Parts: sequence; structure tokens; C-alpha cells
Amino acid sequence: MASLLSIVTFLPALAALILALFLRGGDAAGDRNAKVFALVATGATFVISLFILFQFDPADPGFQMVEQGRWIMGLNYKMGVDGISVLFVMLTTFMMPLTILASWDVKLRVKEYMIAFLLLETLMLGVFMALDMVLFYLFFEAGLIPMFLIIGIWGGKDRIYASFKFFLYTFLGSLLMLVAMVAMYADAGTTDIPTLLSHQFAFADFEVLGVHIVGGMQTLLWLAFFASFAVKMPMWPVHTWLPDAHVQAPTAGSVVLAAILLKMGGYGFLRFSLPMFPVGSEVMAPLVYWMSAIAIVYTSLVALVQEDMKKLIAYSSVAHMGFVTMGIFAANQQGIDGAIFQMVSHGFVSGALFLCVGVIYDRMHTRDIDAYGGLVNRMPAYALVFLLFTMANVGLPGTSGFVGEFLTLMGIFQVNTWVGLFATSGVILSAGYALWLYRRVVMGDLIKESLKTIQDMTPRERWIFAPLIVMTLWLGVYPAAALDIIGPSVEALVSNHETAVAAADLGGATVAQSNH
Repeated sequence: MASLLSIVTFLPALAALILALFLRGGDAAGDRNAKVFALVATGATFVISLFILFQFDPADPGFQMVEQGRWIMGLNYKMGVDGISVLFVMLTTFMMPLTILASWDVKLRVKEYMIAFLLLETLMLGVFMALDMVLFYLFFEAGLIPMFLIIGIWGGKDRIYASFKFFLYTFLGSLLMLVAMVAMYADAGTTDIPTLLSHQFAFADFEVLGVHIVGGMQTLLWLAFFASFAVKMPMWPVHTWLPDAHVQAPTAGSVVLAAILLKMGGYGFLRFSLPMFPVGSEVMAPLVYWMSAIAIVYTSLVALVQEDMKKLIAYSSVAHMGFVTMGIFAANQQGIDGAIFQMVSHGFVSGALFLCVGVIYDRMHTRDIDAYGGLVNRMPAYALVFLLFTMANVGLPGTSGFVGEFLTLMGIFQVNTWVGLFATSGVILSAGYALWLYRRVVMGDLIKESLKTIQDMTPRERWIFAPLIVMTLWLGVYPAAALDIIGPSVEALVSNHETAVAAADLGGATVAQSNH
């Protein structure tokens, strides 16, 4: 299979095209066909993507299965995967059939809805496999469009506000990244990511408008990329779009947003910020640590007072992404391993939590925590599934949530003990809001009249949760399944980073000596 990556990337887009051209929508049979077709297309994409995983050699830290070709306007089309991106590709193809299954009850414009999700899958996969900067940017930005439409057309009552907020926040951040990319091209003369990874950008200090910039060009480029990726993650204080987007998005939209779209920021840091601007990363690392620590504590406290279930889980996502950013910029093996693991684990766990909310929302049409209580009496299977994912979200040992958090905390503790302390307190707070949510929704007596006839999960819903439960427990018990794949690539990233930082320090010393 020579062009395996391109097949996996563009198969959903091809399916979307077939849907758009050949399928009539609007009636019950057409809607059902659209759902079945989208499910088959995403399922086939997942099956073919397994070949990427089987062919992938974890021992090789470089890019594998590289495909290259000329493209419009002299640009290069180049795709490839390494240990850092292969798991995200798998996560995307794994989650998409489940998201299609979760949207089985959609009634409005079903055909268009499925097309939006299929296009979104292509664009997300493109982000994780692109090895050309322009290509990466196109995929990265174009992913906004289907998501904007999904929230804006199929969302809740304030959907227009939420979709525009999501769009403007993420778009403004990315404009700075575009400027930085142009500057990188001007400096290195190429847009090829593997070449840029070995290119050294200038790090000599200089002044801009009287402000002394340590780490020079690298720091400025780092800040421009940071503006884009921090919004995507989202990091505190630019996180405010996320709760709104989650609350208004339909269930499947929330799942994709939490499981995959948030990971693009983390992936960007690992692919661009850390390896390309090592000196800039080193200079700005303390800022990231404290922003992450504030994010973990602050958003956990905000989660405690939420009345809307989705909002609570959205704030918990921001707190979990705080662990990720902290782990990445700790720039050691444990930290980065933990950050990637946490992103994959969070993909399963928070995706499942949003599905849990979706299950009861479909029945009662409210997300208010106060509208529920005592569900265990009528929905024992649901209560069990919800408990498992709540515990995984807290980070109970034996679930995948524990491994990621533990590794990132080990990574950060080696670098900055104070940040480690604050971040660890976030684990306690997360137990606070997650267990309290669970108690109020599931436990207690069934008093409310409206809940007395509520039905437990349907076989379809159970089928959606089954693979997520398996993955959460399997990665919790046997984390090596993921860590062995990412290990060598991370090791190469860390050693290159350390070498670059050490060389820069020497550079500074020699300059100082020569002036004397």
C-alpha cells in the first residue's frame, strides 16, 4: 500500500462527496441511508488505518510511510507519521464511527450533518499527518469550518453566539501563526517540516520597541505559534470559548471537540514549538508551567459551581489539558510521554462523558444537574458506565486517566516542584467536582415524577460505550501499549531539545567572553 496515509485521510472526504452528489436527503429512508453510509465509511477508514499501526515501526524515531508529490503553486504535498502522531491518527479513526453512532437520533438535515462530520474527519487526519507547513495550516484552519457549521446549525438555543465565539477565538490565534510561518519560510527557504526540524532559527537576543527579547527570533516565533495552539488546547485565560461551544454543540459535536480537536494544540506544541524553537521554549517554559497550574486549579474550582452537566465536563477538559501543556514543556521523557498519553486517554474518557450526558439528554431534554437524581434505580447499567468514566476522569489507578496524570506530574516535579504541588492539588479538586456531579445525578432516591418512566441504555448506546470502556481499562492496566509506540520518537525529541538548549547557553557564554 504505497499511498496508505492519503487513502485513510481522504476516504471520509470521498464518502462525503458521494453523499452530497448521489443521495437524496429529507425523507426517512434517505436519512437512514445517510447514517448507514457515514457509519460504513468511518468504519472502513478505521479498519484501513489499522494497517498504518501494523506497518509502523516503533523503533524508528523518524517519519515513516512518507508520501510526497507536487501540488498547486509549487507547494509540496507531503504526508507521514511518527511515534507522536500515529496515536492521534488512530484516536481520530477510532472515535469517528462512535460519533456517527451517537448521532443516530438526529432528525434535522441528516445528510448535511453526516457530510460535515466526514469532512471534519478528513481535515483532522490531515493535521496529524501533514509534513508540510502550508498543508498543515490548511488542514488546521479548514477544520474550523465543519465544526462551526455543526455547532451553528445543530446546536442548542445560543448556538450562533457559541459558534462565532469558537470561530473568532481560534481564527485570531491562527493569524499570528500564519505570520510566523511566513517568517520561517523566509528564514529557512522551505516549508518542509522534517527540514525545518533540523534548521536552527536565530536565538540571539535583540530589542523590539525598547523591550529586550531573550531568545530573539525563536521566542517571537514561539509566541506566535503559542497564540494559536493555546487557544486550541484551550489554555487559561483563552479557554472561555470552550464551555460555550460544548454546551451548545450537539452530543456528537461535543465528543469530537473534546476527543480530537482539543488535541491539535498539544500536537502543534510537540511538532512545532518544542523541536523547532528549543531556546524559545526554554525561555517561555516557566510561563507555561504557571499558566497550566492556574488552569488546573482555577477551572476545577469553576467546575464545582456549574449547574449544567456539559459545562462542568467542559471545564474539567480545560483542567486536564493543563496537565498536558505542563508535561510537554517539562521537556523530559516522563513529561512528554505523560502528555501524549493523557491526550489519548482524555480522548476516550471525556468523549465518553459527553456521550453519558447525551444519553440522558436524549431522554429528558435538559442538562441541568438539578433535574436529575436517583437514576441508579431506573438505569443501573448507565450508572455503572457513568461511574467508570467519572473515575477515569478523576484518575483512578487501573484506568487510563491515572497513567497520564501520574507521568506528567513526575515530569513536572523534576523541573519545578512548586508547580508540581499546585498541579497535584488539582487532582483532589477534580475528584471533588466529578464525584459530586455523580452523586447528584445518579445516587439518592428517585423523587422526581418526570424520571419515574426513564429507560435504561438501548443496545445501540451500549455498543457505543463498549469499545471506550475496553480502551480505558486496557490502557490503564497495560499503558506500555501506547508508551512503547511513542517512546523512541519522544526520546529523540527530548535529546534534540536538550542539545539545542545546551548549545545556546554555550553560545551566550562565548559572546560574553569575546566582548571583554
